Amino acid sequence: MTDAFWKTKQMEDMSRDEWESLCDGCGKCCLYKLEDDETGKIEFTNVACKLLDAKTCRCSDYKNRKKHVPDCQVFNAKKVRKIHWLPATCAYRLLAEGKDLPRWHPLVSGNPATVHKAGVSVRNKIVSETHAKNLEDFVVDWIF
Repeated sequence: MTDAFWKTKQMEDMSRDEWESLCDGCGKCCLYKLEDDETGKIEFTNVACKLLDAKTCRCSDYKNRKKHVPDCQVFNAKKVRKIHWLPATCAYRLLAEGKDLPRWHPLVSGNPATVHKAGVSVRNKIVSETHAKNLEDFVVDWIF
């Protein structure tokens, strides 16, 4: 990809399209997380929001997601710098930490499937919230 805008622009200066293109489509941010009240430690589950499409790892109603899921997080540069639970592979987190995007990121590879081929997405690893009762039964350690 010739226009590596993420290397030359601050996150706050990116257009909406540029910002949205940073999402690699891994689906990890759409998983339920548990936080220990005493330690603050975050544990990921493999339970996904009801709107997450398990095959594409994309929201099935992204435009209206807040209407259906009021707790859905809408990221911006300021918020990303404060969120401590973003996965280490998340482009927003990587850029906030001054790091570059990995080779498998669709902006680098030019192919949206590389996130799945690299095994970084939640494809074939999740359960919909509509099928999960007790989140503690679904804690996973494969989120990185």
